[in-house]
Amino acid sequence: MQGLMMDRALTIHSILDYAERNHGQREIVSVTADNPCHRYTYSDAFARTKQLANALSSLGARMGDRIGTLAWNDHRHFEIYYASSCNGMVCHTINPRLFEQQLIYIINHAEDKVLFTDPAFIPLLEQLATKLDELPILVVLSDKANMPKSGSLKLICYETLLEGESPQIDWPDFGEDTAAALCYTSGTTGNPKGVLFSHRSTLLHAYAVALPDVFNLSTRDSVLPVVPMFHACAWGIPYAAPLVGAKLVFPGPKMADGATLHNLMESEQVTLALGVPTVWLALLDYLRINDLKLTTLNRTVVGGAACPSSIMDEFRETFGVTTHHAWGMTELSPLGTLNSPNSEWSELNTEQRAQQRLKQGRGICGINLKIVDENNNELPWDGVAFGALKVRGPWVCSDYFKLESESSAHHADGWFDTGDVASIDEQGFLKIVDRSKDLIKSGGEWISSVELENIAMTHPGVQEAAVIGIADEKWTERPLLVVVPKNGADVDTSDLLMHFDGKIAKWSIPEKALLVAELPHTATGKISKMQLRQQVKSG
Repeated sequence: MQGLMMDRALTIHSILDYAERNHGQREIVSVTADNPCHRYTYSDAFARTKQLANALSSLGARMGDRIGTLAWNDHRHFEIYYASSCNGMVCHTINPRLFEQQLIYIINHAEDKVLFTDPAFIPLLEQLATKLDELPILVVLSDKANMPKSGSLKLICYETLLEGESPQIDWPDFGEDTAAALCYTSGTTGNPKGVLFSHRSTLLHAYAVALPDVFNLSTRDSVLPVVPMFHACAWGIPYAAPLVGAKLVFPGPKMADGATLHNLMESEQVTLALGVPTVWLALLDYLRINDLKLTTLNRTVVGGAACPSSIMDEFRETFGVTTHHAWGMTELSPLGTLNSPNSEWSELNTEQRAQQRLKQGRGICGINLKIVDENNNELPWDGVAFGALKVRGPWVCSDYFKLESESSAHHADGWFDTGDVASIDEQGFLKIVDRSKDLIKSGGEWISSVELENIAMTHPGVQEAAVIGIADEKWTERPLLVVVPKNGADVDTSDLLMHFDGKIAKWSIPEKALLVAELPHTATGKISKMQLRQQVKSG
């Protein structure tokens, strides 16, 4: 027997329609290359979205076509998200920080029909143009007065493109499983792999991340996504914020600029900000040096890499801001877990709470988690056993876009192998032990590089830390600690190694440490251990 309920497709249109009607006057504020403070409303945004959708059709784009973006976080990028997906096209966000060969592969593989680009990336596109199978139609995210010149590329001005187009449209009718967005992983081996989100998965993910024990979003919030819109749809914020009518604040190309971030937080009364640890390290450094406060920010979400306790402590003790650890990946749309206190935390002492805060959190309703041993046997949730982390759910990818061979991460039983090694405690709190390829096996025992990095980051003189395994004649592998000292800090390697005493088993403590000016990072801001290994190997 089936229920007698209306059969309405779960599509992104519903977010647009709801926000326009119920939260039309809520603001979207942006920093752009041609305007340091662009301000308008959801009603304005979605009127322009419809103009853009009509313009895409005028350019010859059709349902299913990929619409590429090389863009920062701003209002025009937001408009492209909705104009393409609601028109039955696929919004393909491209990470401009990737290597040239990766960008060429991604644009060719996706077969982008139109490519929207920030002015800053025109020189990059001039380099790539002759190496692409087919050059997409290029639209520059700018007004007429600030349009860049190009001797080799035919460029269309975004604002000119919208002129004369109607702000009215009859959206095409399609099913909820229609593709909505495409984002490629920035994998460290092989070519990037495309994750193709559907309307249904995107809407369900937006509902989930807005929940009280996740991002806890409401119309009273002002949200600053510092996580890029080219990285897993900015963790779903461009969908979840309109869903509840939250104010959106976009930092544009200034995502790594402490002064801009602080100014936006204060002037726009930001209550929630989201980003990777490197962003918050830079912001906290700026606030500390300039003796500044945060008067409205009450919570941050940190993901993309393990969050050091030093970030959480400084946000809480100096600024009264709660930091929530999150975990996910592009293949999960991207959110899988978030660390929010439960009722049992009231029974924990200070040290126990600190340890619990460092975990990546509980699975969100809709995401199933399990850990397995090398024989695929499920392991207990006891906080001790650790194994390969697998997930499944309605916003977990079932396969990769146009993958030529079978995906080794997708299994016949319907579970996706994340490549992470983790433990889960009795209350369902996930702790990422390491990436499977980053675990260090020394003398037959496993050592977690993440655990060592977390300890190193509690040293008062450490700005950033990474641990990798290096070859050892006796033990096969030993951990090597690589540290970036804080500005002005007098850090000694022997003192760094002594800092581990009493905090971890003696056989796990590194015997060697290196001090460096900077660590290599991936295009999404994570520490690149692959590059670090190469640098150490080459001396």
